[in-house]
Amino acid sequence: MLEPLQYLLGAFSGMLVGFSLGLVGGGGSILAVPLMVYLVRVPEPHIAIGTSALAVAANAASGLFQHARQYNVVWKCGGMYALAGIFGALLGSTAGKAVDGQKLLFLFALLMIGVGLLMLRNRKNPGDPGARCHRENAPKVLGFGLGTGAVSGFFGIGGGFLIVPGLVASTGMPVYRAVGTSLVAVTAFGLATAANYAWSGLVDWLLALAFMAGGIGGGFFGSAMAKRLSGTGGGLSTIFALLIFAVAAYTLWQSGSEFWSQ
Repeated sequence: MLEPLQYLLGAFSGMLVGFSLGLVGGGGSILAVPLMVYLVRVPEPHIAIGTSALAVAANAASGLFQHARQYNVVWKCGGMYALAGIFGALLGSTAGKAVDGQKLLFLFALLMIGVGLLMLRNRKNPGDPGARCHRENAPKVLGFGLGTGAVSGFFGIGGGFLIVPGLVASTGMPVYRAVGTSLVAVTAFGLATAANYAWSGLVDWLLALAFMAGGIGGGFFGSAMAKRLSGTGGGLSTIFALLIFAVAAYTLWQSGSEFWSQ
């Protein structure tokens, strides 16, 4: 049983994660697990991961609701991307178990830097607000979904930061609409992971509720800000890229020395 202060810190952590998910559709699992371990001080890492997965899924669903109210969700694209991504994640996670964990983190950070550079390069492209998924682009959407899920599963890290660029590249939709649509996949991925951990008894349900409560408020403000930044000439893309660079730098710092020593 955790202390009352830990549950308050859990609610605060949820607010930060919900804001990130609402603003850029990513950062949920990357932020949630370190917050659970280092701020909330959950003593068992597996419980931190399982609880985070459930809370992130719920917070993503809250952000999805807010974006849907603003008509920023293309449901067909999100569903296609999520289904292909879940299948890819199963394949990727199976392959990732055979590779050293520190090397995975180091390579993932390099991949994120490349994604961030592409987002900055295309930040002035407004995209097509009417972009939809149809027979012609379905193979591309499913291919990007499969690839994103495989990379996410292979590296063992949530794919929120990869889903938005994948949706933009495969459909041509604006970033703010890709953010809303990406939350369909983020919710699905989180629920799949949470179900697996809950089956093994590795979820603190009370802490998850506190995390979710904070995430609802954070998601509301994050999605509202995303809508406001969508008309600022690449402002949302720039913020998205900077967050990617920040997480990549932290990951390189954590894993780089171990990678080169092997």
